Amino acid sequence: MADTDGGDVPQAAAAVPAEAGQGMTINDALKDVLRSSRVLDGLARGLHEAVKTLDKRQAILCVLAKNCSEATYVRLVEALCNEHHIALLRVEDREELGEWVGLCKIDKDGKPRKIVKCSCAVIKDLPDTQSWEVVQEYIKTKAATA
Repeated sequence: MADTDGGDVPQAAAAVPAEAGQGMTINDALKDVLRSSRVLDGLARGLHEAVKTLDKRQAILCVLAKNCSEATYVRLVEALCNEHHIALLRVEDREELGEWVGLCKIDKDGKPRKIVKCSCAVIKDLPDTQSWEVVQEYIKTKAATA
């Protein structure tokens, strides 16, 4: 599933549970990285914000949902990532990505409610954490196998 469409940008299936450091899966690490980035106001969510960030070359990592219904949307994001050499990870579900980037309400039991689907999120700032190291290692291994 990891390939580079004519560029140096690794495209990986982030939904595949790959064990990495301290038993953390890539999904857990990516979820933590997205949460940390959101806290620092370093997360662009949705097409408009994501494309602006990608075009300005401010992005560190782009996360795209596989079940995005707009083919032109997917091609635009992939093209911008390839052009600017920005890593692109893919997750299975838009609803799951929406929950990870904070586009939901949390009820009193701590369960997400009213989740808004998100097809694309771009990280432009984040703290250096163990989770980020796991994600970087995952990207490197996928790039090496491509």
